[in-house]
Amino acid sequence: MRSSTTPERSLGPGMGPGICKMPELQQHADPVTSVSQPALLPERHLFAVHTIAHLFNLERYNDSQQAADGSLSSVLSDLHQDGSDKWLNPIHSNSTTPAYVTFTSIPGLTGVIITVALILMVTSSMEFIRRSYFEVFWYTHHLFIIYFAGLVIHGIAGLVRGQTEESLKKYSPQRCAQYLVYRDGRSTHHHCKEPEFGGIPTESWKWVLAPILLYVFERILRFWRSRQRVVITKVVTHPSKVLELQMHKKGFNMEVGQYIFINCPSISLLEWHPFTLTSAPEDNFFSVHIRAAGDWTENVIDAFQQQKPKIPRIEVDGPFGTASEDVFQYEVAMLIGAGIGVTPFASVLKSIWYKFQHADQSLKTKKIYFYWLCRDTGAFAWFNDLLVSLEQEMEESGKAGFLNYRLFLTGWDNSIAGHAVLNFDTVTDVVTGLKQKTSFGRPMWSNEFSAVATAHPKSVVGVFLCGPEALAKSLQKCCHQYSRLDPRKVKFYFNKENF
Repeated sequence: MRSSTTPERSLGPGMGPGICKMPELQQHADPVTSVSQPALLPERHLFAVHTIAHLFNLERYNDSQQAADGSLSSVLSDLHQDGSDKWLNPIHSNSTTPAYVTFTSIPGLTGVIITVALILMVTSSMEFIRRSYFEVFWYTHHLFIIYFAGLVIHGIAGLVRGQTEESLKKYSPQRCAQYLVYRDGRSTHHHCKEPEFGGIPTESWKWVLAPILLYVFERILRFWRSRQRVVITKVVTHPSKVLELQMHKKGFNMEVGQYIFINCPSISLLEWHPFTLTSAPEDNFFSVHIRAAGDWTENVIDAFQQQKPKIPRIEVDGPFGTASEDVFQYEVAMLIGAGIGVTPFASVLKSIWYKFQHADQSLKTKKIYFYWLCRDTGAFAWFNDLLVSLEQEMEESGKAGFLNYRLFLTGWDNSIAGHAVLNFDTVTDVVTGLKQKTSFGRPMWSNEFSAVATAHPKSVVGVFLCGPEALAKSLQKCCHQYSRLDPRKVKFYFNKENF
């Protein structure tokens, strides 16, 4: 689910990250050599280079206009200053300054506007701003409309100029430049005519037209999908401030581990937040679990708990795919959820439960290792019923060893630990009520991977994480460490969804 994993809020439909599944999603297909992105210079750096180069260029224009030394740049600056449009230097008089040109010309003014817009978008994209002041990030990013509009018209005034093709036929720069200097701007050579200059045609619209059209099409499509009626069939309040919404929408089809965007118009017309689907494809409804993690999620939970004057209306866009969809493509799967990051695996385990009930012979997966890390005991409560059902179903079907799950409590006090020690010999765990005992602390991942590699020496193991980046780095390191170069031996494929 997202809400719990989302720092607080997340993006509008189609704009970005949010919880456990978003643009931050990465899937590494190579078990030994992880797939990495090429070291490209960020766009904002290229933008800075472009802007600084133009500032130096304007200073050079100004120096050429002010110069009286008869140099080529000085002579060229004086050409066609009689009101024609054949000039080379945009600074036409000694009283005109680079700042004046910057704020009065179309290229200069649009350049300033798109520079300010980009700076605001880049700074508001910092993780601290996104997580703590999401609205600032969200609304500031709509400046992209101004940015692209300014980018399209930035070059139409032709500030960057060159010698026209017709003039080049009459005046060869290599052969005739010296005559301009020696003759004080008036060439008397019969092969050399006074050069004429024109603006270089703008082509920026060619580069942005296709992306803009695709974006507009996507926005229209997603708006249409989000306006389709959603029926809330059940509302369940779980411990640890977790709200479960079960919904139905005509034509809605999902796969395990996918996510949707949710909007609650009574709270905010513009805010859309991504949440992982916790239902299985076999259910006759789709569901999400929303944990209080900020203003928006708290307001949603309060609205559904109060239901005044009626249940709030919900709009849904999606579903959208993630790496967890591939879990059934592996013979062995390791599922790791941190906190509310368990939600994509709720869908996976529910689907397995249905497959066992219907004796699905197409199930390729033979073994699942499930790890859930939580800070407080209340977080286990809403997931317990599913795990109990799975335990019973696997025992009855003779596949008790299919699911090996471990629950880790990473935050506790002495009273909880003491109570667990005193009741360690009981059949069920005192913390969760499950047969599997809760472990206190964090897993020793090297030991876990070593055990899996030993138990499945020739298998392809899919490792799926929905959790923080720090945990992702540890798991990815283990995947590389315990994957064998021999293609006939065990390999670990790492799939992650960050929140």
